[in-house]
Amino acid sequence: MAKHIKVMYFIFNRISFMQNLKTSIAGVFIVLMCFVFADKAFAKPKYKSFFGHSLEGFARVQVKNETSKDLACWVAIDGHKIKFRLPALNMSQWYTTNDKRFNYQNFSTWCDYIDLHPEYQKYNRG
Repeated sequence: MAKHIKVMYFIFNRISFMQNLKTSIAGVFIVLMCFVFADKAFAKPKYKSFFGHSLEGFARVQVKNETSKDLACWVAIDGHKIKFRLPALNMSQWYTTNDKRFNYQNFSTWCDYIDLHPEYQKYNRG
């Protein structure tokens, strides 16, 4: 009788261990999936802004799209926005100021995926 109790106790512990293992594996899987999908929710497009001066001495900016998707962008020069679409893996044209007192600090650039901003479809390519 004592031998049967030991065997039953051993089997019960094994079943309990397996249920706990399944629960903990499921928990780890859920946490990993949250990390994978949360990263996509906060993903921002990769783009670079290049600043320079024209031959006449005016400050200018150019935006480079480093993603494989089209972007909706704007360049602001002292508050005046110029909106455009930027094709995948491409560079925009140079946007130049009309006053020599402006420098790179007077420029502001912004880009986001065009899927999130469909109103930018009507703008010219940069």
